[in-house]
Amino acid sequence: MKRKMYYMLLALMVQAMALMGQNDSLVTISEITVTATRSEKHPDEVGRSVTVITADSIKSLAYNSLGELLAAEAGIYLVGANQNIGNTQSIFMRGSNSNQTIIMIDGIRISDPSAVNNAPDLSELSLADIERIEIVRGAHSTLFGSAAIGGAVNIITKKTMKEGLNADVSLTGGTFGSGTSLFAEDLRLAYKLKSGFYLSGEWYNVNMKGIDATVDTVTTPYVYKAPDMTDGLKKTDISFRAGFRREKWDIFAGYKLTDQATDIDKRAYVDDDNYTLDFRRNLITFGIQYELNDNMSVSASGGMTDMTRIAIDDSSVIGETPSFVPVYDRVYNKGEYTGKYSQGGIQLNYNTKGLDLVIGSDFSAEEMNANTFYYYYNAWAFPQPVYDTILSSLDTVMPSATTLGAYLHADLGGILFSEKLSYLSLGIGLRGGSHELFGSYFTYEVNPSVKIGDKGLLYASYATGFNAPSLYQLYTADQYVTWDMGYTTGLTRGNKDLNPETSRSFELGVKQRVNEGTWLGLSVFRTITDNTIEYVYLWDKNIGIDTLGENWGRDDYRGDRYLNLGTMTINGLELGVRSALSEKFSVSANFSIIGGSISYDPSDIDTSQTKGNHVQLFNSGQFLTKEYTVYGLTRRPPALANIALTYRPIKQLGLTAVVRHAGTRGDSRYESTLGPYGALATVPVADYTLVDLSAAFRLGAHFSGVLKAENIFDVEYYEINGFSTRGRSVYLKLAYSF
Repeated sequence: MKRKMYYMLLALMVQAMALMGQNDSLVTISEITVTATRSEKHPDEVGRSVTVITADSIKSLAYNSLGELLAAEAGIYLVGANQNIGNTQSIFMRGSNSNQTIIMIDGIRISDPSAVNNAPDLSELSLADIERIEIVRGAHSTLFGSAAIGGAVNIITKKTMKEGLNADVSLTGGTFGSGTSLFAEDLRLAYKLKSGFYLSGEWYNVNMKGIDATVDTVTTPYVYKAPDMTDGLKKTDISFRAGFRREKWDIFAGYKLTDQATDIDKRAYVDDDNYTLDFRRNLITFGIQYELNDNMSVSASGGMTDMTRIAIDDSSVIGETPSFVPVYDRVYNKGEYTGKYSQGGIQLNYNTKGLDLVIGSDFSAEEMNANTFYYYYNAWAFPQPVYDTILSSLDTVMPSATTLGAYLHADLGGILFSEKLSYLSLGIGLRGGSHELFGSYFTYEVNPSVKIGDKGLLYASYATGFNAPSLYQLYTADQYVTWDMGYTTGLTRGNKDLNPETSRSFELGVKQRVNEGTWLGLSVFRTITDNTIEYVYLWDKNIGIDTLGENWGRDDYRGDRYLNLGTMTINGLELGVRSALSEKFSVSANFSIIGGSISYDPSDIDTSQTKGNHVQLFNSGQFLTKEYTVYGLTRRPPALANIALTYRPIKQLGLTAVVRHAGTRGDSRYESTLGPYGALATVPVADYTLVDLSAAFRLGAHFSGVLKAENIFDVEYYEINGFSTRGRSVYLKLAYSF
């Protein structure tokens, strides 16, 4: 039945593509993007792969999280999007690592400076207070600096409204498995004066009783015998904004508070009924823009954010003895992680016939801290009970880094030279800057394009990018001391000599708007990333690799460290299509094929950073004694597809069927046999195909709603091994606005 439904919808999509261009009745909403070039342009005119998601689209689709929304777009896979809402969500765009896509709110980067790799957790970002979302695929470091190797996602908050009082309220309820529930409330009030001043505020709240986050497959006695069965979430977002928009001025300042508490489990396959994660972020954004004349404007923008993440794993029941006596793990573990990030810049835009010029400079500063407390007690130890307390902190290190940069981007039209060359365009961009630790950097991009008739565009791009090491990778002070002689290499896990990951991206694409209701896009790309940062074990250089760990009276281990090693190569293809088949039928679809590998060469090892010791990769267990290549990308499917068919029997009702597919991919699992201390092995995760149905309706000018059923065939599947995904789900969202 599942396959029949999938093939039926696929056949309808193919038929839709064959019928393209036969209907011109659908009028699309005008879209504007500023992220792709830092200047206002229609996506069809931008020589990059760009997607703009409007507020109306977000409202009609009734997604419960930003991750679910982004996962429906070409080239993006979101681990965690189909698990409990509130579970960690990691973004993989065009096969890049989770910390290589920049996420922004109003141009201000959102990340977690206290995380190991500074990757953002998209579960903290709700769909409240959004005017539109702009996605630009491919390296974008020239305009936005670090972390934009895979692409950029810019969430633009609401600033437009009609004069007088504006109000939006929505209620969402649903269930996604036995005993589960989700309730969300959203209230937004705004008022705009005729003079152009406005004030708005929004309150968004979620309460969820979820599924057990882990998968129960463990049979070892006293392990995973008392699962909590449900893991919940409480989340509140509060935001305020004040501004002035009139004629030549656009000024705003905003504040947003995110506060959420999540029940989590210990790790894959291992439940924990008393493990919680509390997260809180304060975000301040501001901006001012002034139009000097019809061709020139100047703007300044910035923001500050601080976040606190507190993880507490209290002593909990993990099972019971045959005589039904509770068994406790007698462990208390608390970690408090804090991070701060600030950013600011100034920009000049100049636009005239055949020339669009952007010149700007910016700075950023980040810092982090971590304090952990670990307590263990064993009452049955002989000859007396044993307890241990471990405290660690980065207070004496206080990791921080600042970055300065300047950039230029110009779109040069052929019309500058001749009317006959008006179909040609060339985009060029440059960025130079300096990082506090690894020094100066330089990126650039070249982006030629050719118009095909009135509605088509053929484009190519070559762009370089970089991704700075995280504060943890640079500063964490842990070092290894041998248990018997107190010997140490003097090498810390953090490595201040790390260099940034650097990339080169090639892309060739075409966009064609057949008519107002039909659009298609195709792109092929290749990204090569050098200096990838790896976590490694170090082993005594004087001991043969084959005999490491064999003699327990000898300590062969020399600690662990972050090193620049390896080259990642990613190749891919993306296809997207939207078409109105008639006044009542429309179809949209996207397909992505992505493949990759990581190659290592022993000659890349900087022996001054290892003291000449043996290097073992933790991600595979391989000792780097010869050239070595790993094929496939962990947690990134080689094939992705999203197909949506919409039928409108009447203007006020839209019925949509969606098919989502993710191909077989690899996941990491600790394997004790890989080397003396074990390492990560790659295990497969099966492909899956899901079918969703929804009905969006409108009653009058102010009232609307969406009834949505996800995974209607209740497919059992996994995004990653050891963690559960939502089953058959039903949600109802009701909204009122005026």
